[in-house]
Amino acid sequence: MYSIAASSSFIHKPPNNFPFCNPNRPLFTIVRSSSSSVAQEIDKSAEKTSTEEKEGRKFPPLKAAKRVVLVRHGQSTWNAEGRIQGSSDFSVLTSKGESQAETSRQMLIDDSFDVCFSSPLRRSKRTAEIIWGTREEEIITDSDMREIDLYSFQGLLKHEGKAKYGDAFRQWQIDAPNFIIDGHYPVRELWARAKSCWDKILVHESKSVLVVAHNAVNQALVATAIGLGTEYFRILLQSNCGVSVLDFTPQPEGGTPNICLNRLNQTPGSPVAVGSSAGRKTSKRIVLVCHGVSESNLESNMPYTGNGPLNMLGNIQAQKIAELLLDLKVNTVVSGNKMASAETAEIITKVQEAADCLGADCIPRYVETKQIPDLDVESILTQSKKDASGLQNVPSGWLSRLEDDVTTSLGNQSGKAWKHLLSELSKGSDGQDNIVIAVGHPALHIAMMGHCLNLTKEWLGSFHLNAGSISVIDFPDGPSGRGVIRCINYTAHLGRWSIPITRTTQADEEY
Repeated sequence: MYSIAASSSFIHKPPNNFPFCNPNRPLFTIVRSSSSSVAQEIDKSAEKTSTEEKEGRKFPPLKAAKRVVLVRHGQSTWNAEGRIQGSSDFSVLTSKGESQAETSRQMLIDDSFDVCFSSPLRRSKRTAEIIWGTREEEIITDSDMREIDLYSFQGLLKHEGKAKYGDAFRQWQIDAPNFIIDGHYPVRELWARAKSCWDKILVHESKSVLVVAHNAVNQALVATAIGLGTEYFRILLQSNCGVSVLDFTPQPEGGTPNICLNRLNQTPGSPVAVGSSAGRKTSKRIVLVCHGVSESNLESNMPYTGNGPLNMLGNIQAQKIAELLLDLKVNTVVSGNKMASAETAEIITKVQEAADCLGADCIPRYVETKQIPDLDVESILTQSKKDASGLQNVPSGWLSRLEDDVTTSLGNQSGKAWKHLLSELSKGSDGQDNIVIAVGHPALHIAMMGHCLNLTKEWLGSFHLNAGSISVIDFPDGPSGRGVIRCINYTAHLGRWSIPITRTTQADEEY
């Protein structure tokens, strides 16, 4: 095992054309200085880098496609205690954490990796050693992959942090990007480190890379890869031993590669089991279900078309989805009118209604079902002159290949569909559980996630969904608040990275 030293810190300011750059908000800058000179250093350094950052974030060019698999470490002793870890190195894996790491090893056993990068902290390094197993190549430790630096907060229990730091602790909870402690902006520093990590990962001569690190740093790696700023901290969850996958595809003319988030936070446990989102309880949830494969899939110029009925594989996928969702008591199932979506929704509804019925006199639980035309996007997709007919392995980021007018129409219609879902989620009292299942085409769900994250259509190619997958969005502040993405493109129930789905009732998102 060998290691890479930490990079020097730098100042980052988002380009003015960045969709989320609000001129009324503080600049996204990174400083390492005493608290007395923080403001002066921000202003001075931001001025220096503004011209460079207007051109946008650049990644090293690639000669060949590269896949990077991110894994968060297993449960640690301080996770179990609810203690703030940060970049301290006092905690180790619990027995549960060791078991989670072993499950992740089994999930990834058929994946051929060329290299493994790891945080040098013991909880991460041990997880990497378990997953890496008997492979001969050495694990590369990189101190830039350590967990977020939380300075004086490290080692405190939550109630201790509240009592000792008061307003500062509250800002850490509700406004982490602007949180400052001991003269540092931890989240901004973390984003800077993540960018440095990508430079080192991408220049390494390898096609398949395993990275084992931590909750916050993996969030930053995902976000910086697809161009999201520090305001997305705690929006893209990373559970203990959750697996996320990013695909990097070289551009023909060189330059920054195309980057697609193939999946987010595929966990050893069920993605829909009881838990919390970024440590916060939630009673409102939307589950995006991609319908199963249909009879007409190979006849269309677009992948995953749902115009025809489910074929045999599609029916199996729908049944597997329904079984996975038994962990939830669903209130509403919404779908479009296309046959594949409607049939997938019907199978889910029947399984949900029969879930609590064990006796002959049992009355099935009622699940409301609705068909909403705005959830059908096949007619929009078939307007494209791009021919993807017969694709069995749909490439990551395929939506970026569609014409501008097609993606504009997709964005408009998915916006209407998203409003329908939020309206359904708003029903019932604030504290009452409300779980809405939406069944539709993968393109629809990618576009709706874009609306949830407040992204423009240019981000359509940054996400990928498979037929039969599920993605989970929690709303800890209710339907009017920000959505927190629990997972994207979860497919373990279908056999890919298939594992026994275990139930968990303990939140594991603490740092």
